[in-house]
Amino acid sequence: MLDARNFWLTRLALQRGLGLAYLIAFLVALQQFRPLLGEKGLLPVPDFVRQVPFRASPSLFYFYPKDIAFQAAAWLGILLSLSTVTGLSENLGNTCSIAVWTGLWVLYISFVNVGQVFYGFGWESILLEAGFYAIFLGSRKTAPPTLLIWIFRWLLFRIMFGAGLIKLRGDPCWRNLSCLDYHYETQPMPNPLSWYFHWGPEWTKQAGVLINHFTELVVPLGYFAPSPVSTAAGLLTILFQTLIMASGNLSWLNFLTIILAIPALDDRLLTILWRGMSSPDTSSSKILHGAVMALALLVAILSINPILNMLSPEQVMNTNYNPLHLVGTYGAFGGITRVRDEIIIEGTTDSVVTSKTLWRAYEFKGKPGDPARSPPQIAPYHLRIDWMMWFAAMSGYEQHPWFVHLIAKLLLGDRDTLSLLKSDPFGGQPPHYIRAELYEYHFTTPKEHRETGRWWTREWVGHYFPTVSLDNPSFQQALD
Repeated sequence: MLDARNFWLTRLALQRGLGLAYLIAFLVALQQFRPLLGEKGLLPVPDFVRQVPFRASPSLFYFYPKDIAFQAAAWLGILLSLSTVTGLSENLGNTCSIAVWTGLWVLYISFVNVGQVFYGFGWESILLEAGFYAIFLGSRKTAPPTLLIWIFRWLLFRIMFGAGLIKLRGDPCWRNLSCLDYHYETQPMPNPLSWYFHWGPEWTKQAGVLINHFTELVVPLGYFAPSPVSTAAGLLTILFQTLIMASGNLSWLNFLTIILAIPALDDRLLTILWRGMSSPDTSSSKILHGAVMALALLVAILSINPILNMLSPEQVMNTNYNPLHLVGTYGAFGGITRVRDEIIIEGTTDSVVTSKTLWRAYEFKGKPGDPARSPPQIAPYHLRIDWMMWFAAMSGYEQHPWFVHLIAKLLLGDRDTLSLLKSDPFGGQPPHYIRAELYEYHFTTPKEHRETGRWWTREWVGHYFPTVSLDNPSFQQALD
């Protein structure tokens, strides 16, 4: 059985890390929620709450779905997050700690449950599940609940082992060791090092797949072993997630997984990293202990579906079994995209479109556009519209109603919508016409990169969205 005396620093690091993850999430909400989901957003929350009952997707915003409420909730979430990152909430006792972590969870689930496709990512649920467990971690002077350490390890196990299983059952490239031949180039949002990973020696890609299988299918078994095996498993997980972060922008998924690997460690290692930090005198709390026992029973019951899903040959990824996002099933990249298609939105101020019309492209903050632009480093921040553009390129715009609304907002020169983009090619004056073209992107070869300085080559595939203006009748009908 784990000894609570060995997990004081572990709890401290876990709370600081989860607080930082929450801080990033609320900063994203502050900057992006209103243009995406506000009263005049691409998918307005007021419309959503009129169509979906509260019990199906509980959120504070059912009571007041207004922009001022979204902004106030984001700012409150930021303040509460800062109190956990600084340790203030844990220094003021159990009552304060529980109140702060409960507030964070209630606020963030309120955003997620009305966030629709823009909040439909697996890491939202992981943060909510981990954030809920953090409510029971206790304050600085309370002995760390060791049973809760096991619950966090069970969450980490489901994330890692689920990801490993979905790969073995999914794309055959995971079995023939060729997935990384494509992944670095076709992942949702490459970063500055993705090009170098892509053109690394062939053996590094095959070895990378083998390392992936070992780290996701073998290492997680060590989370439940005594130290130092569990510590080694935690460190290998942290190293693996760090390498993934170095190769691409996957929002805060890898950062959060690193934080969740901390419970696999113990104070004997963390004391080396935090010299001068020593455990204070702590006392157990019968109330907190009873609450953790009840939580463990709840987690055990709710774990039935995730376990059945992991055992099933029809395993699914990133699924919630309840609207509270507790004890879900996780997994990533069961299938690997072979070709990278990108949607390029273009506009013109010409009053009549001809073969000589000059089209100017909108540039997004993170996703590829200008072939000469180096892929930026975004993670652990999350650019929601950029990610959705990656998904949209895999199917027609008819499958993505938000895209039509995006085009309309750009035709209107909407400032909130333009804030989601890197730049406005029209300097605040909306274009008369907009269209969207589809291109196939590939990394330049080392030779091409040396000669041109470009990071991408691209080839026109076809039209993605027709040329429209605000006075186009068929476009008006699509907006309705």
